[in-house]
Amino acid sequence: MKFTLSWLREHLSGDYTLDDVTDALNRIGLEVEGVEDKAAKLRGFTIAYVISAVQHPNADKLRLCMVDTGAGEPVQVVCGAPNARTGMKSVFSPPGTYIPGKDITLGIGTIRGVESRGMLCSAAELQLSEDHDGIIDLPQDAPVGAVYVDWIGLDDPVIEIAVTPNRADALGVHGIARDLAAVGLGRLVEDEIAPVPGAFPCPVSVTIADDAPCPAFALRLIRGVKNGPSPDWLQAKLRAVGLRPINALVDVTNLLTFDQNRPLHVFDAKKVHGNLVVRRAKEGESLLALDGKTYALDPSICVIADDKAVESLAGVMGGEESGCDETTTDVLVESALWEPINIAQTGRKLGLNSDARFRFERGIDPAMMVPGLELATKLILDLCSGEPSEITMAGTVPDTTRTIDFPLSLTEKLTGLEASDAEQVDILARLGFTVTGSSGTVQVVPPSWRGDIEGKADLVEEVTRIAGLDRVPSLPFPRDTDARKSVLTTLQLRTRKAKRALAARGLVEAVTWSFVPKLQAELFGGGAPELALANPIASDLSDMRPSLLPGLIRAAQANADRGYGEAALFEVGQIFKGDRPQDQFTHATGLRRATAKPSGAGRHWSGKAGAVDAFDAKADALAVLAACGAPVANLQISTDAPSWYHPGRSGTFRLGANVIGHFGELHPSVLDALKLDGPLVGFEVVLERIPEPKAKATRVKPLLELSAFQPVERDFAFVVARSVASAELVKAAAGVDRKLITQVSVFDVYEGPGIEANAKSIALSVTLQPREKTLTDAEIEAVTAKIVAEVAKKTGATLRG
Repeated sequence: MKFTLSWLREHLSGDYTLDDVTDALNRIGLEVEGVEDKAAKLRGFTIAYVISAVQHPNADKLRLCMVDTGAGEPVQVVCGAPNARTGMKSVFSPPGTYIPGKDITLGIGTIRGVESRGMLCSAAELQLSEDHDGIIDLPQDAPVGAVYVDWIGLDDPVIEIAVTPNRADALGVHGIARDLAAVGLGRLVEDEIAPVPGAFPCPVSVTIADDAPCPAFALRLIRGVKNGPSPDWLQAKLRAVGLRPINALVDVTNLLTFDQNRPLHVFDAKKVHGNLVVRRAKEGESLLALDGKTYALDPSICVIADDKAVESLAGVMGGEESGCDETTTDVLVESALWEPINIAQTGRKLGLNSDARFRFERGIDPAMMVPGLELATKLILDLCSGEPSEITMAGTVPDTTRTIDFPLSLTEKLTGLEASDAEQVDILARLGFTVTGSSGTVQVVPPSWRGDIEGKADLVEEVTRIAGLDRVPSLPFPRDTDARKSVLTTLQLRTRKAKRALAARGLVEAVTWSFVPKLQAELFGGGAPELALANPIASDLSDMRPSLLPGLIRAAQANADRGYGEAALFEVGQIFKGDRPQDQFTHATGLRRATAKPSGAGRHWSGKAGAVDAFDAKADALAVLAACGAPVANLQISTDAPSWYHPGRSGTFRLGANVIGHFGELHPSVLDALKLDGPLVGFEVVLERIPEPKAKATRVKPLLELSAFQPVERDFAFVVARSVASAELVKAAAGVDRKLITQVSVFDVYEGPGIEANAKSIALSVTLQPREKTLTDAEIEAVTAKIVAEVAKKTGATLRG
């Protein structure tokens, strides 16, 4: 929400500065996001007098001007504006001035062989308007040498605040002024909105269909208007908040949108056929909207239609066909109430944002519907003249009156803020609440513009933010001998640890949509009807995500398309396997693309970079599991990874029947379906399925247990059928003596000459670590024999000769 300081002063009288306003806004929860001071940006531009303007000797369309800047000798300026002439006054910028409209810093230049020591400026070059046809032509009484922005009164800073979704009342300057008055910054200016008497019955009637999401609709005809450009003061207000002036009729509606938080719409009455009806759109209908785009409609969208066709998207945007322009002489002014949810659904479905939608979907003041129409009528009559009709209405303005029993002691109980009963009652009264009673439990009726106030806790919040959060005491936790329990759940701790572990391995955290296209959902194990969104925010975000991989893949490909192919990304977030709570899991998922090896292992001058492989993804997954406290040494790896992984280059982590995660290279068919460039490897770890640690350890294990005796390593080469996984051999060898055998690893796999066609050779390295004495040769040989026998028994392998 943007507004100027002078605009605020129209609603808030008092002696205050810009700093006072910004400080107060931040204190009461209307966070100031920025302050734009155009005067500071244009401080270097001054008023100058053109002593002479003659033809440039080397160019037909350029003028050679001698300019009196009021700061010494005249300066020579080469100007290409068609209106540059002797005796005029304009805006001058000396060398070194930043020109915002051109995004350049002006220097001394030579143009067609003639030196130019400055510039005469157009309004577009100062970003004051879109007029770039000529330089600014000032009246003859403009003082030469004066700072231009001071002379025209542009020293009016623009304040931008962040408005939370519950504070729709702060989307108008009047509502902001009301809050500032409540905090004591000034006095709220409350001008009564007097009804404008109608001279004749409105010839256009309005009907609201039974199923239309429109509680009430008011309409008035003003005939004989003279539409055209709005006055300078109105155009300046709109430009200051980023709006483009269009014409007086449209500008009035935009003004009231920002001034009173009351969106309205105007129809050219001569372009409306018959009467108006508020209804749901029909299949096959469409509308050419004011933004120049045509939107296909369906029955979920509420529209305003005449006897011929749809004329407006209710509460979102009007139609081009019935829009007002300089030829408009009769205008229909509409002020209505719309159901916020339907407005939000319409805007999301059509991908259409507008100031009206932004306000209606948050809920506006229903009591302002008719007064807003009266105020618009008055402004239109003042600016465009004309004759108004009586107001015709359909529906009923809802009664939002509700009473909340509010124990004043609750404020201190919930926040610790000490405020007297009288102070709390006074704060609520200044905010527009009606309070009955003065102590103990009082009855509070929220004003119509505060639809977000639903209970006692909301009233506590209002009192606290106006009284000041700085009055809430800071209290230390009580100190006692008992250890303080962790405030984070196991899942929250695992989420933090997983993120840190993956960041330490060189992956960058991403936050992707919780929704994916139907095709991607089906490719990654989803696509069930119960996971399809009834009202998706975009057509390509139709399903709840069954995996985090689709979002990471899209992000990695977007990086690759922009020249950064070595993407290594991770995300920790929710995935959805069904619509029940028990079907939702938290996954730690990572993705590596191209040569995005772990830190320090990618591209290097010493040789060609290797592509990522399944072992990189496996290492990432193991890092997560170890950080989260999983029993990594006891994990089993099977080859039954999901279908989106390459069947020969992937694996599944499990503890018995408990599947903890997957890793591997993505399946080529997935890459083809998504039109992706590989290679891509990824992993998924289900954080909820990591076993909880024991509540109490049976015995305390040392963090590091060292032996005083020399370890012994023995290598074995086994010939085994190709169908046997190397993990089976490792498991069999390690199980011979778990106390003595500390490590078993595969260091070679061979298939080829010397080995049978359906067999392979797997070489294992086994480490024996004695703890009580040095092993003798006989003891080593005995363990070796047991290893050979156990591997043969469990896998059918034979020792290679």
